[in-house]
Amino acid sequence: MLEHGGNLHAASRQYGIAREDWLDLSTGINPHGYPVPDIPPSAWQRLPETDQQLERIAANYYGARHLLTTSGSQAAIQALPRLRGPCRVTVLGPMYAEHAHAWRQQGHQVNEIDNLPGANILAETDVLLACNPNNPTARLIAPGALLEWHQALSQHGGWLILDEAFMDSTPEHSLAAYSHQPGLIILRSLGKFFGLAGARVGFLLAEASLLDRVADLLGPWAVTGPARIVAQAALADHSWRQHNRARLLAESQQLADMLQQSGLPPLNGCALFQWLRVEHAEHLHAQLAHQGVWTRHFPARQGVRIGLPPADGWQKLAAALANLHI
Repeated sequence: MLEHGGNLHAASRQYGIAREDWLDLSTGINPHGYPVPDIPPSAWQRLPETDQQLERIAANYYGARHLLTTSGSQAAIQALPRLRGPCRVTVLGPMYAEHAHAWRQQGHQVNEIDNLPGANILAETDVLLACNPNNPTARLIAPGALLEWHQALSQHGGWLILDEAFMDSTPEHSLAAYSHQPGLIILRSLGKFFGLAGARVGFLLAEASLLDRVADLLGPWAVTGPARIVAQAALADHSWRQHNRARLLAESQQLADMLQQSGLPPLNGCALFQWLRVEHAEHLHAQLAHQGVWTRHFPARQGVRIGLPPADGWQKLAAALANLHI
């Protein structure tokens, strides 16, 4: 099992702090999640409708020609490696570890690189995987560069797979509008920006023929009826999205300023988290944990990712930072 954020059961056992007493900043999930509407009883009693209403709303929101609704991004992450024979996969790291894990499980050759790929790497790669903005470093790659990579890969039948889970606050950088082109595959979800991780709603954006192949693998009713209702409401709510983007960007800057003032200048950040690279990363993570503040530690990178606190969590975070001895 790969480690993920939000593992408060493990934190509670390790540090002896009750689950309800934690300030969980380990996931990068919006602490001001979309207000879930009332769910009619019929949504629980009937099989999910296949009227494509959710798909039309989602395609309009993302600006994509074709998409497939999935059970979060994870379903697509596990399905895509099954669509190709053994091939050469390059992961632009560090990134969300489930991607590389899924391709290795299917017998593909996976290589991780830290720097942006040059022509030689693109020529020797069948599948290039990247998160944009990146998780956990918040690196943001310009659309022009990504389109150049896609063009180079497509010349020999390669794929560019982009995980855009954190893209909603910066939609101008998304390649969703190009996702109908062969070999360009984009993953989106409602988990981060909309704060609806528990609904398990994701979308795979790609050419129609590839989506048909994934749909055959996943089978019917990939997303529950209640989750579909919530997703439709969230994706159609333009005013909430606009307000939420402005709020998250402002709070992300507030978090960056707080860390800076505490002697922990972030190396980078996006709307939902800040990324720290420090020699004492493990010590920092542990000191915050002893005070009931749970962050995500990346030992191999000497990094700590810190998400946004809820409205009632800023004071606790400020106190914990003030008590650090680093």
